[in-house]
Amino acid sequence: MQHNRLQRNTNCIDDRGGVDSFERILESLAARPKYLPEWPDTQRAMPNEILRSALFNCRNRNQARLFMKDAEIAVIGDGQVIYRGEELRQDDELVWLHLMHLAKKTHLGDCIDFTPYSFIKMLGWPIKGQSYDRLRVCLSRMQATAIRFQSKRLDTFISVSLILKFRSRNDNNENLSRWEVWVGEEMRLLFDEEFLTRVNWETRRALPDGIASKLFGYWSSHRKPFPVKAETLIKLCGSEMELRHFRIELRKALDVLVKVSFLESWEVKDDLVTVARRH
Repeated sequence: MQHNRLQRNTNCIDDRGGVDSFERILESLAARPKYLPEWPDTQRAMPNEILRSALFNCRNRNQARLFMKDAEIAVIGDGQVIYRGEELRQDDELVWLHLMHLAKKTHLGDCIDFTPYSFIKMLGWPIKGQSYDRLRVCLSRMQATAIRFQSKRLDTFISVSLILKFRSRNDNNENLSRWEVWVGEEMRLLFDEEFLTRVNWETRRALPDGIASKLFGYWSSHRKPFPVKAETLIKLCGSEMELRHFRIELRKALDVLVKVSFLESWEVKDDLVTVARRH
């Protein structure tokens, strides 16, 4: 089945076409609203290109994060994602989900400000110094990213950073009471209503960072998920486990997704994973 394979786009992007691509991006931005699409406070939203890729992976937290230099990220389905920056994981995804929830209330390109206390509370992290440090590191890590997306629906490639700028301290290195983040206008190109997935926020933040949270996002992007091979899912998760060990952890994650009432049922037969969503 075509969908059961990780698709690799072998078309090279010619730098000589960069000017035309940039002009098309500017024209597309000018024709779009300055705000992101709307969704309720009980949900968060993510572009399908991200949910169906290994951009936010779920490698073991005890493993050092890699620095990736123009690395091709695994994608299920159409498209290509090229990434430069420190490896991103599920805690970064949780932070970015909530940040974009705040961003939809402002013009993209304008400053988004918040108290770190309120942000950490919404993530469901414990209110302690370690969480403040963790949030600061996540935001700083996402600022130092360069991601190139290409897919049929985008018509061209776009290159973005998840965060343009981030400030948690002033020029005297004193902590700000309200942290400040800027997200680029180009992000509107990814947040098209038709290619956007809304996820239940309570369910997402209740899931432990790992295979369960990663597959929650992936299967949320399909109303009726198609069967997929375990060897495909291990690439989507960005896991470096041996496949036999991953299969064990996969079954545990599937049980978790049933327990939180996201999945109605699941089955693994001939290494093909079939799930039925509850809603």
